[in-house]
Amino acid sequence: MNECCNRDISYENPLYMAEDAGAADLIAGERLQLGVSRGSPEQVIEGYKYFGYQPGEGKTDADMGREHTEVLLKVLEGGGFAQPNPRPMFPNPPGLLRVEPHSPTLRDRIWWGAASDATAEWAAKLGMNLMSSTLKTDESGEPFHVQQAKQIRRFREAWAEAGHDHEPRVSVSRSIMPLIDDESRAYFGHEGKSRDQFGNIDSSRAVFGRTYAAEPDELVEQLRDDEGIAESDTVLVTVPNQLGVEYNTRLLESLVKDVAPALGWK
Repeated sequence: MNECCNRDISYENPLYMAEDAGAADLIAGERLQLGVSRGSPEQVIEGYKYFGYQPGEGKTDADMGREHTEVLLKVLEGGGFAQPNPRPMFPNPPGLLRVEPHSPTLRDRIWWGAASDATAEWAAKLGMNLMSSTLKTDESGEPFHVQQAKQIRRFREAWAEAGHDHEPRVSVSRSIMPLIDDESRAYFGHEGKSRDQFGNIDSSRAVFGRTYAAEPDELVEQLRDDEGIAESDTVLVTVPNQLGVEYNTRLLESLVKDVAPALGWK
């Protein structure tokens, strides 16, 4: 298993999450890639309150999400913090106790899903990897891929300033649809004219990146000009899972055979 999942941290108990993530990572041979963020716009109003959480006085749900994240990161470092029972049911190791199970390497494989440049810089200072999706806060009116590239550069600059002892990873998400047969052209041929979309989400200005839909050789040229992809080290491809396994297998095979090699992707 080598999974990058994205959880809305506002809904999570950071200690329970550290416990579950530690167990999953050890079972997976320390290969779990765990993404956290504030999540996408909610289906319900203040959904976190139904899970028992409320922002503190004068704070927002965004503040609460970042506070939960900082607690999670601290716990994943593995330091003891809880006083042991002097009469335990089972023997305890000496000193303060930590959350178990503990994975010693998971802390370096936590990703933050950042919509804004500011939260990307915040993630870098805390030593998290960066996930930047197809949706971003509009901070300049420029094309999506240009704004995303600037976000990534600011993330890397903040990482360098923080003085971390290892290199970060950066992923971007893209909708890429190779047009390889009549079926794919019927479904996505109209997306060949796709453009970035600008609008408002939760009172904030946002930009949603275009869908890439073209013959494989055209896709190579289009993706080569994408500045966000050029600044990243990992591309997460969103697939139309409602079209089923067979269709998506053909889609991914075309990307791997017809597109990725020409771009130097591995």
